[in-house]
Amino acid sequence: MTDPIAAFGTRLGPDVVAAMRALYQDEQAGHAAASKPVAADCAYGPHGRNSLDLYRQGKGAGLLPVLLFVHGGGFLVGDKGSHADEQDGWVNAHVGRWAAANGMLGAVMNYRLAPAETWPAGAEDVSAAVDWLRAHASAYGGDPDRIVLVGTSAGAVHVSGFLKLRPDHGAMVRGAVLLSGLYGFTPLDERDVLYYGPPDTYADRMPMAAAVQTALPLLVACAQFDPPRFQAEWTGLLQARLDRHGSLPRAHYASGHNHYSLAMHLGTRDHRLADEIRAFVRQHTL
Repeated sequence: MTDPIAAFGTRLGPDVVAAMRALYQDEQAGHAAASKPVAADCAYGPHGRNSLDLYRQGKGAGLLPVLLFVHGGGFLVGDKGSHADEQDGWVNAHVGRWAAANGMLGAVMNYRLAPAETWPAGAEDVSAAVDWLRAHASAYGGDPDRIVLVGTSAGAVHVSGFLKLRPDHGAMVRGAVLLSGLYGFTPLDERDVLYYGPPDTYADRMPMAAAVQTALPLLVACAQFDPPRFQAEWTGLLQARLDRHGSLPRAHYASGHNHYSLAMHLGTRDHRLADEIRAFVRQHTL
């Protein structure tokens, strides 16, 4: 039988996205039908895309750790998912539902997109969402002092950018999970320029130094079928962290997955990455 993920190799593109969505459609749509947000389209800032949804299961005593998910989309596209459309809107919302099913308050955010909005808009929006959660999470059963960030692809870039913009990030969040991000270890490409601007500004704007230097706990992951550039970014960050700190951060290599399935499969029967994230959150939110 042909492996539907391996068959695409390391290619990126809308056809691969569609195939991965179809691969997980039945399982993830079932979760969507069973779990609605406790709050939808919460405005964390003035822009139309400054909104987030919150997911929680049950009303037990005590405040829960908060997991904030930042979607990917190459800086140009992406959405937190539709809380009203169970069949087609589960992508990205599924991470909030997974967090809720695992004893957390799940938050899934939108952010401003390029080319209309350029650097550091994404990082600023992550910062504003964290500020909003610290002010409001307790009203929905979340602990504002136990926030963990998870970003995939461009979302991982924006989480890293938050580390760069906010020197006080260690007092604001407990940890960060970076899935297949770009941190500045490889050359700029055309899509990056639409967000970062001219190449002569690239070095100053990429979040490499912050991702390397931060004392914040990190979980850094990439996929077996990530394009070579993303794999080089992963290995580059690991090596730079080893050189800087004398030890590696927590890391995960997702065998059998590609750039899109890495985040899209969270909450499915393949729970290897989910187990890593859950253990990371528990370790740093006790």
